[in-house]
Order: sequence, then structure tokens, then C-alpha cells
Amino acid sequence: TGFFLYSIKDSIKKQEKAKIHSGDPLVFVVPTYAWRIPKVVEEWIRSTDFTGNKKAYFIMTCGDDNGNAGKYLEQLCKDKQFVYMGCDSVVMPENYIAMFNIPSEEESIQIVIHAAPVISQIAKEIKEGGYLHEKKVGITDHLKSGIINTGFYLLFVHARKFLVTDSCIGCGICVDACPLDNIYLEDEKPIWANNCTHCMACICDCPTQAIEYGSASKGKRRYHCPL
Repeated sequence: TGFFLYSIKDSIKKQEKAKIHSGDPLVFVVPTYAWRIPKVVEEWIRSTDFTGNKKAYFIMTCGDDNGNAGKYLEQLCKDKQFVYMGCDSVVMPENYIAMFNIPSEEESIQIVIHAAPVISQIAKEIKEGGYLHEKKVGITDHLKSGIINTGFYLLFVHARKFLVTDSCIGCGICVDACPLDNIYLEDEKPIWANNCTHCMACICDCPTQAIEYGSASKGKRRYHCPL
């Protein structure tokens, strides 16, 4: 679209209260966590001061679909006095290794290639100033983005199952990768605190595959962008 880029991750990691002015519409590109945008991203949007253009678009990468995420984004926009311009999803390779298998490199490449025209169409709609096309939402979508999302955070989103094996070399890449500064090194081994969002950056970025999530990740391929 030619709009300027702003890293939400960097802002969250710095724990800064951001102030953003944009003459162009706001376009939020975020992952899907249990059929909604991540809580940590929603909290960042709510705490950030936005001035200028109030139109807001949302693009969510996902392994399958984004459920009824639009309902919650529309409410977020009302709360922030944004003009909600719609939410669309782009299927990308699955990387939630705590629960799913990661596609092979070749499969990942094909998924990314197939996403290219979808991204181009979304960019075209945004440049033209129109609303994004949104799918019809069914009962299953309501459940996934509602009660299932709530249960997901209550039952699964914690760092208690992360562990490190003897393959760890104490490089600290996991510390740098964590967007919430939830990891620190002690005796050159990572320790997880209690502020995890389950982004899986630590486990996928580890160069020696020394990080596991209980037994759920053992033997699984780690995800890295294939292109």
C-alpha cells in the first residue's frame, strides 16, 4: 500500500506507551490466537495514542480461519473511536508447535505462494479505500472466538511447560526473541516467568532445538519462514 511500517512487537518489548500519528488508514497485521487477535496486541492498541486517520483495517494471518474475530475488532474500534473498515484473513503455515504439527518446508512454501494473490487483493481494497470483504459467520465461529478463546487462555496460555535440554548453548536468542521479556538466563540457561503469550518464538528460533514444550513439541519440526 505504500504506508509506513511500525513494529508492534518492538513497541511491546520496550514496554513503551506509544504515540502514533498517521495520515493514512491504520492497517493492523497480526496473527490469530484462538480465533481472535492476541490479547497482548489488543491491550497495546487500547493503550496507544493514535492521531490522524481513524480508519482501521485488520489483516489476520491464520492456520485455518479467524472465526468471529471481526465482532471483537468492531467493538475495539468503537472503544478507540476508530472507523472499522473490516477484517480479512490470510492463511499461512501453522507454527503453534505446542498443539499442532508444523508443515514441511515445501508445504510451507506452497502455502505462502498461495497467499500472495490474497494479500494483493486485500492491499488493492485498502488502497481504494473500500471495506474489506468479510466471510459469513456461523455458530461455530461464534463459539471459537467466544467460549473457546476464553478457555484457551485460561487453560493453555502459560509458560509452565517450557523446558530446556542439554543441547542449550546459552546463546540468549530466546531472550531476544520473546516479545514480552518473559525469558531470562540463569547460569546460561533460559528461565520463563509468568507473562507468556504463546507466540512460540523461543522454541522455533532456538538454533539447537534445545527448547521443548513438555512432550507436545518433541520430534516436531520447528517453523521458520521458508522464503
